[in-house]
Amino acid sequence: MFDGYDSCSEDTSSSSSSDESEEEVAPLPSSLPIIKNNGQVYTYPDGKSGMATCEMCGMVGVRDAFYSKTKRFCSVSCSRSYSSNSKKASILARLQVAGKPPTKKAKVLQKQPLVAKLAAYAQYQATLQNQAKTKAAVPVEGFSWGNYINSNSFTAAPVTCFKHAPMGTCWGDIAEGVRVEVPNTDCSLPTKVFWIAGIVKLAGYNALLRYEGFENDSSLDFWCNICGSDIHPVGWCATSGKPLVPPRTIQHKYTNWKAFLVKRLTGAKTLPPDFSQKVSECMQYPFKTSMRVEVVDKTHLCRTRVAVVDSVVGGRLRLVYEESEDKTDDFWCHMYSPLIHHIGWSRSIGHRFKRSDITKKQDGHFDAPPHLFMKVKEVDAAGEWFKEGMKLEAIDPLNLSAICVATIRKVLADGYLMIGIDGSEAADGSDWFCYHATSPSIFPVGFCEINMIELTPPRGYAKLPFKWFDYLRETDSIAAPVKLFNKEVPNHGFHVGMKLEAVDLMEPRLVCVATVTRIIHRLLRIHFDGWEDEYDQWVDCESPDLYPVGWCQLTGYQLQPPAPQSSRDSQSSSSKQKKKAKSQQYKGHKKMTSLQLKEELLDGEEYSFLQGTSDQESNGSASYYIKQEP
Repeated sequence: MFDGYDSCSEDTSSSSSSDESEEEVAPLPSSLPIIKNNGQVYTYPDGKSGMATCEMCGMVGVRDAFYSKTKRFCSVSCSRSYSSNSKKASILARLQVAGKPPTKKAKVLQKQPLVAKLAAYAQYQATLQNQAKTKAAVPVEGFSWGNYINSNSFTAAPVTCFKHAPMGTCWGDIAEGVRVEVPNTDCSLPTKVFWIAGIVKLAGYNALLRYEGFENDSSLDFWCNICGSDIHPVGWCATSGKPLVPPRTIQHKYTNWKAFLVKRLTGAKTLPPDFSQKVSECMQYPFKTSMRVEVVDKTHLCRTRVAVVDSVVGGRLRLVYEESEDKTDDFWCHMYSPLIHHIGWSRSIGHRFKRSDITKKQDGHFDAPPHLFMKVKEVDAAGEWFKEGMKLEAIDPLNLSAICVATIRKVLADGYLMIGIDGSEAADGSDWFCYHATSPSIFPVGFCEINMIELTPPRGYAKLPFKWFDYLRETDSIAAPVKLFNKEVPNHGFHVGMKLEAVDLMEPRLVCVATVTRIIHRLLRIHFDGWEDEYDQWVDCESPDLYPVGWCQLTGYQLQPPAPQSSRDSQSSSSKQKKKAKSQQYKGHKKMTSLQLKEELLDGEEYSFLQGTSDQESNGSASYYIKQEP
């Protein structure tokens, strides 16, 4: 092989022509004070009311949800921008110029009512549509994963952590020391020639390579995507008739390069001979354009709508809502996302559904086969099961940095639950959201306390520090039984500090440079590099919205680089101090032990929690709840 050396109307029906009407949502107790806002009715435990107008952006919303003691601004960013007299710059920072990388993440405050969030989102979408007519797309340039990792000695999560990503289940023994054949760039020949290189360091799909013969000389080391079309197993040149030519820098070191290669490669590992074929097969996706699916309505999380697959990139789907005439009303998600379902799913489980104004399928559109969608674990709801009114803790889908006090509002079929965040719900249930009973995004009462995570109490709840025992007694509620929650912890392989590429789920078309900063069993805290911690998101270790380093390059998706230094410098130090003080205040109130939680919340049930640590890396099959045998 050395002979050649010289890549709205709503109903519970999923059919767009169904005549069945949507099931009425039971009203909340009349004893709670209410506030009306643009037709929406919101309830607040503290009874505070009143409206306010942001002096920066002009948004109108519930006064209690506004920022600062004077309630003059709707968000932290508006307050900062106003104080620096840079209104125009602030608006441009928050409303991304179409086609350009965003200069600031869209911040969603948990305390902001749903109608205000939707108003901001509508304004944002309108701005994008107007600007898209006059602006051309500009690719992100200047960021290199290789330079970023080398200069900071970072470690990337291995490809095997991402079972949904290409090669995630068949990565094999690719590691440091593996030899490959790659183009020789240190050559003056007019034709493309190759040479052998060894992997010095792996970072996801990316590998730092060093040409054979350079020994400890790193002067010509280079990064490349190991799944790229120019990377081949040793022996490929011989079978393909390609020349192996040593780099010009070291040509003088040996007179018999064939003997040198034989000696160096004897016993060495290389890529499997069918590696490129496997990569190609892994990047074939079953979802096709024009397929119809049911997907969550991004303006009303409580219901689904029909959408059509517009494009598929690396398994991520750009879905266009069926009623969008100009195809700008879209939603991005992975094909394994729990937010998409086959046509008819909503009707089958009793989920709310927005009937389409389109009476028949458009030409060329067809329903995606049910077998293409991710299957959920079957549950047995015949015995003890979740009931309406039970309390739990849940990740807020409108603010993924927060785990909140929540309530089961409705029990659907097949193990699905409608959940609302206590203290900030719309009376008509329009901001309820659907989680499966096995979802890793819901937790039993006390989960945050045991694992030292800050639990977000109901908005307006004045009895702080928040204690579940008191809250359950005051609301005359019961906690959902611990044994009903998902207790499985897979051997995921993540460690704190690992780099990856992650979807910003508050703007799901964006994939960003990110870091794992905390691990609580199977729950990961994802930090977006260059941004404040308040933009962090809690994500499950098996989420299809996490990808290895190099995924964007491999699939052709645009990667959002870390925030520039100028953006970091503009972050307010006072905001950081407030967050730190709040965190310290929370930690200072942590007085309840796991034993107390067991006694006070579980009423003698034979269950208790394992005491966690702030960054516990439970990385195996052990569960974080242990049943105490009698």
